[in-house]
Amino acid sequence: MLDMTRPEPVRSPLLETARANGIRHGFFTRAGGVSEGIFRGLNVGLGSSDSAEAVAENRRRAAAWMNVATDRLITLHQCHSADVVIVEAPFPGTRPRADAMVTRLPGLALGVLTADCGPVLFADAEARVIGAAHAGWRGAFSGVLENTIAAMERLGAARERIVAVLGPSISGENYEVGPEFVERFTATDRENARYFRPSARPDHAMFDLPAYTLDRLARAGVRAASTGHCTYADTENFYSYRRATHRGEPDYGRQISAISLEEF
Repeated sequence: MLDMTRPEPVRSPLLETARANGIRHGFFTRAGGVSEGIFRGLNVGLGSSDSAEAVAENRRRAAAWMNVATDRLITLHQCHSADVVIVEAPFPGTRPRADAMVTRLPGLALGVLTADCGPVLFADAEARVIGAAHAGWRGAFSGVLENTIAAMERLGAARERIVAVLGPSISGENYEVGPEFVERFTATDRENARYFRPSARPDHAMFDLPAYTLDRLARAGVRAASTGHCTYADTENFYSYRRATHRGEPDYGRQISAISLEEF
């Protein structure tokens, strides 16, 4: 059962190597939250129909684990774009519509919310530049990962030093798509056919979003890894939009993945 008293985020050995340089990260699960019912756990989704008080407390707990004040846990109005924001201070009002952020400012935690899409956390430990991207199929397909790396370079990061970790997301075993989806990918690059395999339904396929994401990161020239967790399959630990849809549930929670630069 979930420990509802404190968050227990997943951490990546690849990003933990940056810990000595003051870079802290966590791929948060449902553990440690106060939400109830279908949102049971650490739901941080501002756009969900969950209690606003519960979401606020869950975000406070995630921020505390990241060792920042709640208003310095930065999130975006995510819209499945390839747009990246360079963060120089907490947003004073409306959150920008974008799907990735980068910063070199200590004391901020960059967070992305997901419920099947891929959260990707980036770090150049030597330059102390970090990034976070929300990479569903639209974002990954349209270049959000490459744009995040380029934005980090503008802040002084070096591509060959950047490490990137894909957190919990839907696996190829649970991501069925229609023929128009496959055509979109293969029309752009015939080699993309390798990310699809036949499903049980005629004219449908299973799409391996994690493999697609990791390959794009590798082709961009950064060292990449995955935590290997499937949000759809692991009901106890993760929210999943697709699982909620298949169950006929009216809404779903969102987990957060975050990375920060600590003050030296």
